[in-house]
Amino acid sequence: MAFDFEQLGRGFVQTIPHVRACGMSVVALRAAYAEVRLPYREAWLCDPDGGVMNTGIITTLIDSAAGLAVFSALQEVQRIATLDLRTDYLRGARAGVDLICAAHCHRMTPQIAFVRASVWQSDPEQPIAQCQAAFMRSERSKAPVTDVEARP
Repeated sequence: MAFDFEQLGRGFVQTIPHVRACGMSVVALRAAYAEVRLPYREAWLCDPDGGVMNTGIITTLIDSAAGLAVFSALQEVQRIATLDLRTDYLRGARAGVDLICAAHCHRMTPQIAFVRASVWQSDPEQPIAQCQAAFMRSERSKAPVTDVEARP
């Protein structure tokens, strides 16, 4: 039986209160890959006069999308915890434009999942932030260490 990525995406939005409150939506979801949209809100500006968005909401988006990429790589929901989330902010996010985060779980060990993510507004070739993250898995797997390929 094929894994139901659509159900995973719906569950992500419906059952995680913070994701729902922020208005996040799943743009694309497949094995080891998640793309999540965060709609613009004026309340998320850290500099209303300059029109720059707060980096905290960008980190929230990244952590959420990266976690979803881990679930999609596992093809099951199990408890995970963010161990490390290192983000490079490359430019300020513009006011009035939604944010999109693409996350790829590229390596899985029995205890740790590794993710790379990128955030942009209108053009994925002009990222606002890039991230590398590690998530602890709560259920130790007996599966071997694997490099995970995002499947089309």
